[in-house]
Amino acid sequence: MIPMSTQICKSLIVCFLLGVFVTSCNTSTKQTADNEIKFDSIRVEKTYHLLENPDNPNCDFQLNFIYPVKFANKEILKKIQDDFVLSYFGENYENLSPEDAAAKYTEDYLDAYKELETDFKAELEKKDDLPVGAWFSYYESSSDEIAYNQNDILSYIVRFENYTGGAHGAHAYNNHVINLKTGNAITEEDIFIDNFQDSLAQILVDHIAKQNNVENAKDLENIGFFSVEEIFPNGNFLIDGNGITYTFNEYEIAAYVVGATNVFLPYDEIQYLLKKDSPVSKLIEN
Repeated sequence: MIPMSTQICKSLIVCFLLGVFVTSCNTSTKQTADNEIKFDSIRVEKTYHLLENPDNPNCDFQLNFIYPVKFANKEILKKIQDDFVLSYFGENYENLSPEDAAAKYTEDYLDAYKELETDFKAELEKKDDLPVGAWFSYYESSSDEIAYNQNDILSYIVRFENYTGGAHGAHAYNNHVINLKTGNAITEEDIFIDNFQDSLAQILVDHIAKQNNVENAKDLENIGFFSVEEIFPNGNFLIDGNGITYTFNEYEIAAYVVGATNVFLPYDEIQYLLKKDSPVSKLIEN
């Protein structure tokens, strides 16, 4: 038997988020009840040491997957479940159930790590007295979170962090928004008017400059950001009752040291760019 420390637990959770009433100079958001959708979770924690020796480098694996399990429309529920599986585990697992996807993904991760054992043996057989490099120690941690669950809109974020050798680990934050009336993803084209990109890009740049305390947006390029002319809406956004939040991941618009950049845009600031009949329009009350 392979020695592993394993914990797999499942707990039924129901997400109840409070409706928020926010006023501004032009708009306000409506206060409504939560969507009637229930969620379950799968949690996995595993550790494996190379060559089954606790003195050797190891991989640490953690997974905390929240997914929908109950909704009035069964057909839409299946579409939403498929979206959660695809966004969390990737295309290789999109045809699997949430439980099977989590199990197969975990198995594949451990199998991939065990492939390092040949190289590790070669390192051990070298005649020098140098210690085996830390690059054989891997980790991966992933989770998802429900960010908004009202007005027939479901927003959630998938967080991913791993290390596979090298100078540093990697982090990613991927946002998803679903229309619960259809089960389809809500895209920028669904909520913004035609030719919105340039205007929204300028708003994003202005917010990023303000967040970093620079008066001239070009000065962002002096503190780790790439060309500000190349910052555009990237489709990686969340919707809630107050506005839209964009996320730019590592290396997307700035160097690794800057990290991910989140930009919150309140509805009153971008209302002129929103379609009047979009899924977002019902969140705004003139």
